[in-house]
Amino acid sequence: MENPQRVALKNESTNGKNILKFLIYSFIGAFTFFIPITLNGTSTIPLDHMVTFVEETVPSIIPYYILLVIIFGAIYPFINKTWNKDAVNIGLSIFKIIGMGVAFMLVFDFGPSWLFDPDMGPFLFDSLVTSVGILVPIGAVFLALLVGYGFLEFIGVLVQPIMRPVWKTPGRSAIDAVASFVGSYSIGLLITNKVFKEGKYTIKEATIIATGFSTVSATFMIVVAKTLGLMDIWNTYFWVTLVVTFLVTAITVRIWPLNKMSDEYYDGEGLPEQKVKGNRFKEAWKQGMEASESALPLLKNVLLNLKDGIIMTAAILPSILSVGLLGLVLATYTPVFDILGYIFLPFTWLVQLPEPLLAAKASAIEIAEMFLPALLVTNAALVTKFVVAVLSVSAIIFFSALVPCILSTEIPVSIPKLLVIWVERTILTIVIVTPIAFLLL
Repeated sequence: MENPQRVALKNESTNGKNILKFLIYSFIGAFTFFIPITLNGTSTIPLDHMVTFVEETVPSIIPYYILLVIIFGAIYPFINKTWNKDAVNIGLSIFKIIGMGVAFMLVFDFGPSWLFDPDMGPFLFDSLVTSVGILVPIGAVFLALLVGYGFLEFIGVLVQPIMRPVWKTPGRSAIDAVASFVGSYSIGLLITNKVFKEGKYTIKEATIIATGFSTVSATFMIVVAKTLGLMDIWNTYFWVTLVVTFLVTAITVRIWPLNKMSDEYYDGEGLPEQKVKGNRFKEAWKQGMEASESALPLLKNVLLNLKDGIIMTAAILPSILSVGLLGLVLATYTPVFDILGYIFLPFTWLVQLPEPLLAAKASAIEIAEMFLPALLVTNAALVTKFVVAVLSVSAIIFFSALVPCILSTEIPVSIPKLLVIWVERTILTIVIVTPIAFLLL
């Protein structure tokens, strides 16, 4: 039998390691995403400094790196045989091939003259695709530190008492919400689908989480902020967006279609969440330590997140170049989004946004690709840019990536219902965030 004193020392050593992992790795992750520092006269978060460093150090190599990632993203659905899974995947796979063709034309300088208009292909490639292609893989590395060593579990238990009353979801969904917001919709939906299939979410709860929390990541928000020149107010933008997104979700869960979704479980049998009793902070700390103890070794975790980041980047880039370009062409040469924008014009006019028609058009174009609204308002007033930047995230639902992701899960929600939720979220965001923008800016 092992000496009790030795067992106690071993447990104390293990606990010490878990505490250090939890504190140090979580701090590094939070510092990288949220604490602005000044370098070379520029004040921004460390992650943005890293991207700038890469862009300035090897500018001649970057277009070819981006092209390789896009080629991989275009052929990956055919390698893993998901391209013909359903009509949505077939359509998206075709768009990715088109995106690869556009990338070849832009990198090797051939193709129709309209493509090389500075506000078309070059703007999309230089301002958006390049930033995303560098940002997401680097961000994925530090995301491993932020969400992999107990911080999410710790926060999840602490906020459990507000999840059910405010968002009609279990406390454990806080982990989904934070993972989606700082990580990505793909990470969030991966968690949501897994927990749903395990019988820990009802159909209604899973749909609320998928359409209310599974937004773009903090790394993508940086791209929007950079495009619109908002990095000097990054923390204001980030926290306002977080509050508005979750406030909009709290409202949409109480109106159709979300309030009428089924309360059934995936296989009929569910595992409802047990309420935490006793000292909540103590329980949060316990779960954080358990997660820290069971976490992967640092190098393995970082490499796994890097791999996921590269695969996600590869899936997104060709879609941006195809769906994004189609959106820009439609916005520039056709009245499609002007017509759709009239849905939102009464609301942008009501809240007295500068250039209400432009803001309404940007609101409408979000359904195609979440980056497109930012591209439409780069020269607009600061208030308009801020509102559109928040809207890009808060509206959540867009066809270039999120809708196919939701449809590929086991969560039974239809495209018409997703469109209704998108309209509701867009209107609510415009009405809520505009007074905040006028107040803060």
